[in-house]
Amino acid sequence: MNRYPLWKYALLLVALLVGLIYTLPNLFGEAPAVQVSSAKATVKVDDAVRQRVEQALAEAKVNADFVHLEGTSVRARFNDTDSQMKARDTIARALNGTETESPPYIVALNLVSRSPQWLTSLGAYPMYLGLDLRGGVHFLMQVNMKAALTKKAESLSSDIRALLRDRNIRHAGIARDGDNVVINFRDEPTRGQALDVLRGQFPEVAWTSLGAGTELRLSGTLTPAAVIAVQDAAIKQNITTLHNRVNELGVAEPVILQQGRDRVVVQLPGVQDTAKAKDIIGRTATLEMRLVDDSAEAQAALGGGPLPFGTERFIDSSHARAGEPGYPIIVKRQVIVTGDNLNDAQPSFDENQNPSVTLTMDAKGARIMKEVSRENIKKRMAIILFEKGKGEVVTAPTIQSELGNRFSITGSMTPQQASDTALLLRAGSLAAPMEIIEERTIGPSLGKENIDKGIASVTWGFVAVAIFMCLYYMIFGMFSAVALAFNLLLLLAVLSMMQATLSLPGIAAIALVLGMAIDSNVLINERIREELRAGLAPQQAIHVGYDRAWATIFDSNVTTLIAGIALLAFGSGPIKGFAVVHCLGIVTSMISSVMFSRALVNLWYGRRKRLKSVSIGTVWKPAGESDIAPTAETP
Repeated sequence: MNRYPLWKYALLLVALLVGLIYTLPNLFGEAPAVQVSSAKATVKVDDAVRQRVEQALAEAKVNADFVHLEGTSVRARFNDTDSQMKARDTIARALNGTETESPPYIVALNLVSRSPQWLTSLGAYPMYLGLDLRGGVHFLMQVNMKAALTKKAESLSSDIRALLRDRNIRHAGIARDGDNVVINFRDEPTRGQALDVLRGQFPEVAWTSLGAGTELRLSGTLTPAAVIAVQDAAIKQNITTLHNRVNELGVAEPVILQQGRDRVVVQLPGVQDTAKAKDIIGRTATLEMRLVDDSAEAQAALGGGPLPFGTERFIDSSHARAGEPGYPIIVKRQVIVTGDNLNDAQPSFDENQNPSVTLTMDAKGARIMKEVSRENIKKRMAIILFEKGKGEVVTAPTIQSELGNRFSITGSMTPQQASDTALLLRAGSLAAPMEIIEERTIGPSLGKENIDKGIASVTWGFVAVAIFMCLYYMIFGMFSAVALAFNLLLLLAVLSMMQATLSLPGIAAIALVLGMAIDSNVLINERIREELRAGLAPQQAIHVGYDRAWATIFDSNVTTLIAGIALLAFGSGPIKGFAVVHCLGIVTSMISSVMFSRALVNLWYGRRKRLKSVSIGTVWKPAGESDIAPTAETP
């Protein structure tokens, strides 16, 4: 009656082991480390950089616990801060040399987990700590969506002008009225012809006929769906650009999230220099396309001669080997098109299924590219990305044919290189201006104090609940306390596996989950007491108590879970962090309070066929019956 099949015990044992493994990394604390990340959009951090870091540390006789490539950065962990400081100077000299004004790599101090390697190899990592626990800076940024819509209207005006010219449809002028595009005509047949063409080519625009006589107009307005699409594209490109920029700060776990329709939250844990952070995330980057000078004078300049008139020297890193600085290239000063004329850049494959990058230009850019490419076939065109006043060549392909509004860059590149190049081209600058409307800085000492107080609140809350349950429900109270510990272990493991960011609201949610989880065990224990008072045998009372309590536990937890899901769906920031822990805690508490606690009861009592009493505290009988039921087990 009160026995689990072997597979249930095995399942719970596996859950216990997984919980222990993935919770352990949170107990080791953090160690000093050095993080190497890219300072330029055209510089990649890969395994070759990791090897250079290892070699530099070995030559300087600085012992590192490990040197790992994690994502787009290299991290080296050390035992003490003295080794960390020495390693930073050593790595900076090895990677950046004497370049101090515009170094290719950012070598920053950081903190990483002290978890042993065997845990890391199993994919067990600690939870990230939020700003309120680790310290750092928080920005709430407002995206100027009006500027994004204005830019879209300007692009539409240019595209419409080019389309009507190609279709030989005469008009009396195209102008913008706010975010609307207004086209003037002198006669009705021409306006009708233009309307048919425009509706077919620009389905995202709603057209309205206005005016009379010889003053006829077509007014085009973006549809609501198109407006939302423009806003979503603008904010996504801004988020991508911000991700690229914060790498320069050496932040291990930056949080950059969309909030609402037109706001972006930027959280940089561990960063205390607010001025530098503001400078980097607000930096502008521009993209320019220029012709490469391959003349004899330019080739001589590459060998050390003077630069030809009207040219500049840049570094082309697109075909350089990993870890090498790139090759010099001579580029003409005349700018053909800029990033403002580039609508999109996506990785793709050419007709031979080789990786390529497909670029889409607006009407103005397409017209210029068509004219320039027609006159410069078999010549190279450099695409230069400018950041902090310095430019670097992203790629310099050869023009094979006349180009238009859509063309591809091909060559000997891997799919990853094609994806990286497309990202650089479309995310070099912000799609719409942003301004900081909220700024907050939290010091590391306050973060440490928050951690200590948060851990103390959870610990003392758990101890108080466990003592009360043991005193009031005896051995069943001990089972409840162990199940509560299992619930806490499982919750921390799930959060660690999700690599969730723990904040003060999250700690508050954990404390609340402990109180809610014990409610289920109280319901179970009281239900068993009721069955004992009703005269059922102990084994039967345990069985019926768990079965009948389950319906109440399920209903109460589902209703609480609905409230948590509502917070998760409509909340933001700290509220959403609270809701994530809250919802996960409800799920784990249902497993621990029912399944795990019953497994303990079954192991303790299930094998006894003639069980006369159970240790569940005082069971009061109704008046007229024996006053008190036995509370201790018979020998």
